[in-house]
This record gives sequence, structure tokens and C-alpha cells, in this order.
Amino acid sequence: SRELAIGEQPGLVPSPRDEQLPAAFQRQAVFYRTNEPPGTIIVDTVYRYLYLTQENSRAIRYGIGVGREGFEWQGLLRVTRKAEWPDWMPSPEVIKRQPQLPRFMKGGPGNPLGARALHLGATYRIHGTNQPQTIGSAIVAGCFRLANADIIDLYARVPVGAKVVVLGDTSRSMALPQD
Repeated sequence: SRELAIGEQPGLVPSPRDEQLPAAFQRQAVFYRTNEPPGTIIVDTVYRYLYLTQENSRAIRYGIGVGREGFEWQGLLRVTRKAEWPDWMPSPEVIKRQPQLPRFMKGGPGNPLGARALHLGATYRIHGTNQPQTIGSAIVAGCFRLANADIIDLYARVPVGAKVVVLGDTSRSMALPQD
């Protein structure tokens, strides 16, 4: 039920220049201490990073876009399905809020779900975007989006069944990297 962010356009294909993220949101290996096992995805909705935990207190950190006010959530889910160049069909709730949207869009470079999607149950996804300039912002309805190069990288590293921990304001102490 992916809702378009303000200013997003179905069918818009980002240029290579558009896909260059600001340094703060570029993918990188970081020190990250957690009790979660390697292979766990930890989503930090406050600072807008997704961490894929690795061995020896390391993680791969990706910049993300998150849900806007009223669409935030936190909890524990699993990756239930993976899709390459997923089709997009806005839910009836999204159509009600944005009636001008197409009812269906075939997967491809101009699709708002981007290059890959990791489904988290029936409602939420971690997916790419055709609007990479929205990484770091809170303007969508509940899903987490990455630049297409980053979702392709994450997709290749994460199996169906992977644990996903979504942290919000009330669980900040769990997400802070420690020295």
C-alpha cells in the first residue's frame, strides 16, 4: 500500500546524478554494538538509518526514508517475501488520499517501489525509490525506502525470514551505537 511522497511522480526515472546521496546517507560499514545476531535488520526511524548487523559489532548502514507523522510504527517483523522490480498497486486507503494516482504500475525504473522490495508481512516493505532525493526524509506512509543501489545491495544480503527490528522514539536506547 505504498503511498507516494509529496512531490513524487509515478513514471519518473531518476538520473545517475539524482541517485548520488548526500555523504551522511551513503552506504558504509560502521561500528555498531547490538545484542541482535548477524543478519538482523535494525531500522532507526529517528536518525533515518537501516543497519544490517554483521559479526564483531559491525554493521552496514544505509540511509533511508521513513513514514511521516501519523504513519510511524515500531516493532518486530520478518522478511516474508522478496521481489525484483515489483509492481505497484496503491491500496484503497492510498487512493482515497491521492485519487489522481494510477491504480497499477508495472515494475521498472519509474516505479515508486524501485528496483527491489523486501516485504514485511502483508502491509509494510523495505523498498527502493524512483525519488532518491527523499532519502533522509519522513514523507511516506509507513514503508522504508532506500536508493535503488542500496536496496539492490541489501536484497542480495538478506534472506526471506530475516529478522527486522523497527525502533522508534520510545526505544532509542536500543539503537545507539556504543564505544
